[in-house]
Amino acid sequence: MAALQSIALNAGPAPVRAPVAKPALVPPSDAVTPREWLAVFGAMIGAFMAVLNIQITNSSLAEIQGSLGATLDEGTWISTAYLVAEIVVIPMSAWLAQVFSVRRYLLVNAVLFLVFSALCATATDLPTMIVFRALQGFSGGVLIPLSFMITLTTLPASKQPTGLSLFALTATFAPAIGPTIGGWVTDTYGWQYIFYLNLVPGLIMLGLLWAALPKRTMQLGLLRQGDWSGIITMAIGLSATEIVLEEGNRDDWFGSAFILRMSVIAVVFTTAFLVIELVKKKPLINFRLLARRNFGLASIVNVTLGVALYGSVYLLPVYLSQMQGYDAQQIGMVMIWVGLPQLAIIPLVPRILKYVDARVLVGFGLTLFAASCFMNGDLSHANSGPQFLIPNLVRAVGQALVLSPLSTIATAGLAREHAGSASGLFNMMRNLGGSFGIALLSTFVTKREQFHSNHVVEAISSYSAATQARIEQLTNLLLSRGADIDLAQRKAVALIDAAARREAFTMAYGDAFLLMGAALAIGAIAIALVKKPPIGGGASDAH
Repeated sequence: MAALQSIALNAGPAPVRAPVAKPALVPPSDAVTPREWLAVFGAMIGAFMAVLNIQITNSSLAEIQGSLGATLDEGTWISTAYLVAEIVVIPMSAWLAQVFSVRRYLLVNAVLFLVFSALCATATDLPTMIVFRALQGFSGGVLIPLSFMITLTTLPASKQPTGLSLFALTATFAPAIGPTIGGWVTDTYGWQYIFYLNLVPGLIMLGLLWAALPKRTMQLGLLRQGDWSGIITMAIGLSATEIVLEEGNRDDWFGSAFILRMSVIAVVFTTAFLVIELVKKKPLINFRLLARRNFGLASIVNVTLGVALYGSVYLLPVYLSQMQGYDAQQIGMVMIWVGLPQLAIIPLVPRILKYVDARVLVGFGLTLFAASCFMNGDLSHANSGPQFLIPNLVRAVGQALVLSPLSTIATAGLAREHAGSASGLFNMMRNLGGSFGIALLSTFVTKREQFHSNHVVEAISSYSAATQARIEQLTNLLLSRGADIDLAQRKAVALIDAAARREAFTMAYGDAFLLMGAALAIGAIAIALVKKPPIGGGASDAH
C-alpha cells in the first residue's frame, strides 16, 4: 500500500488531454463535394442547350427555308426531325447509361451533339439539314433525362431542391429565351450561327463533365438482357406519334393518307409498347411508377405544363408574326420578358420550399400561369408587343414556381434505383404534352378561325347599310389614288374580307390562350389531390 501511495505522490498531476473534436454538424450523407456539384452543373448546361435547340430554330425558319430552297411545309421537318429523335432517345437514356456508364455515354453524346450542331450550320439542302437535325436531336435528347437523373443520384435529398431548380431553368427558361436568342443571332450574324452558338457552352460542359463524372466500368452484358421488343415498339410508336402531332394540321389530319397511315402505326406500336412494359420483369420504362399516387398525379400536371409551356412559346410568336407583322428580333424582345424574370425567381425556390408546402407552391404557380393565359383571352387587333408585357411577367413568375417543386413532389420517397425510369418517364411526359399541345393549338386556331369567320361574315352582309357605306368609302379612297371604278370596288371588297379574316384569326388566337388556361386548371386540380411529400423531398437515399 505504501508503495502505491509513493507512486501516486510522485506521479504529479495527470496530463491534460487535447480536446476531442466535435463531429461535424452536417451529416456525411448530406455533404456534397465540389466535384459532385461540377457534375450537376455540367449536366445542366447540356440539358439547357438540348431544350434551347427545340425552339431556337422556330423564329428563324423563314430564313433557313429560303437558304435551303424549301417550301414552308417542307421546312417544318427541320423542327420535326429534332423532336422525333429526341422523344425516342429520352426513354432509352437511363438504360444505355447503365450499359456504357454515365460518364462515357454522356461525354460521347455531348461531343456528337456539338459535331452535329456544327454540321447543321453547313447544310446546303433540306434533306441534309433534316438528317443532321435528327442526329442532333438523338444525341441532344440524352442530355435532358441524364441531367435529371444525375441530380437524383448525386445529390442527397436535402440538396435535391437546389439541383431540381437548376433543372427547372433548363426546362422552362430555355424555351422562353429560345426565340429571343434565335431572332437576334439570325438578324445579326445569319441563321448558321444559331447552331455555332452551341460550341462555346458545349466545350465548357465537356470540361466539367470530364473532370467531375466518376469512371465506371461498362456493363455490356446488359445488352443481351435488354428490353429490345420494348425499344423497337417504343421507337416506332413514339416516332409515328410525334410525326402525326407535328405534321397533322398541315396535312389536313385524317384527310391525308400519310397521316392516316402514321396514326395506325402510332396506335398499334404504342399500345404494344405499353403492354410489353407492363408485363416485363425488367422493362425499359417502369410504367408502374405511375401507380404511385404522387408520381402519377405529378406526371399529369407535367403533361398539362408541357401543353401550356411549349404551346405558349409556339402560339405567341406565330400571333405576333401573322397578325402584327413582327420580325424575329421583335418577337424575341416580346418573349424575353417570359425568360429574364425566371433567372431571378427560380434560384429562390429552394429557400421558399423550406417554408411553403410544395403543393401550395405548384398550385400558386399554375394559377398564375393560367391567369396569364386568361389575360390574353380577349385579344383584339390592338394587342401587340406592349400589351403582352404584363401577361408575360405573370407567366414568368408562374412558370418559375412550378417545375422545381413539381419534380420534388414526383421524386419524393423514390428509391434511387428508380431514378433512371422516373427521369425518362417524367421528361417524356412533358415533351409529349408539348407536342400534343402544339398540335392541338394549331388545329384549334384553324377551326376557331373558320367558326368566327362565319359569324363575322354574317355580321357584315353586303346587304347591310353599314357594309355598303364602308365599301363606298373605300372605293372613293381608291378612286382618289387613280384606280378605275371596277378595280376600286373589287379591292374595297377584298379589303373588307381581309379585315374580317384578321378579326376572326385574332379571336381564334384568344380562344387558344383560353384553352391553355383551361389545361393548366386541370393541372391545378391534379395537384390538389397529391399527398404532402416528406420534408426535404427528393429521391430516397435507399438503394
